[in-house]
Amino acid sequence: MWTHKAWQGRLLAHPLPSHERLRHYAGWCDAVEGNTTFYATPTRDTVASWAEQTDPGFRFVLKLPKLITHERRLADADEALRVFLDAIEPLGPRAHALWIQLPGSFGPADVAVLARFLRRLPSSHRYAVEVRHPAFFDDPRSTSLLEEALAAAAAEWIPFDTTAFFQSPPTSDAERDAWTRKPRMPLRSHALTDRPIVRYLGRDDSARTVEGWQQWIDVTVGWLREGRTPTMFVHTPDNAEAPVLARRFHDAVRARVPELDALPRPIPVGPLTLF
Repeated sequence: MWTHKAWQGRLLAHPLPSHERLRHYAGWCDAVEGNTTFYATPTRDTVASWAEQTDPGFRFVLKLPKLITHERRLADADEALRVFLDAIEPLGPRAHALWIQLPGSFGPADVAVLARFLRRLPSSHRYAVEVRHPAFFDDPRSTSLLEEALAAAAAEWIPFDTTAFFQSPPTSDAERDAWTRKPRMPLRSHALTDRPIVRYLGRDDSARTVEGWQQWIDVTVGWLREGRTPTMFVHTPDNAEAPVLARRFHDAVRARVPELDALPRPIPVGPLTLF
């Protein structure tokens, strides 16, 4: 995500060698979704470069490979999991949580499979699960079944809030594309652990994105006052302003929780001059 084309030369310096791009992104935000790991397990050398470019307090939420979650559906995946865990070892404490995103077809009848998978995971990492089957949101019994399985492994439930995005028809090419690809997920704002993680999808119109996240300001402030450490990811269909919006969200929360640490100062895009 830190190589997003729309940010180059505007939010991040351009051109940048590959071993400097994450460092510049980390000047804007102190966490990142590791979505590329869904498609392929990176090499240890690549992951070591990520560690070198970030402070120990930087948070990676890394998605498990689709071979494990979608193709094998959490079964017979021991070797693929071993390879993945070995590859990300250089991150050390930066691996905030391993993200188990499950397909929409993974429903209540599969919770036992998830529970067995979670029990076998090493305790050296924390885990967070994203589900997309509607029964987990609409059927109280299915909700409880999943929450019990997650609680037994001290795993978090990641909500993907798309309610603001789907409130009205799309108005841009990026929104029209997202309209066909993104899931229509009900709102969920209940944390199971002390490290809740939220994924929020707004609109390409920044004002509408801000309007849609107001409830998350209240929730996040509440979590912080309870002693939790939440991580919030802000998306829009084109993601052109995502780092700016993420900082705006953080500023709104910090205005109500002044003791919250400030975000880092972005690295200048161009050379500093006197005039």
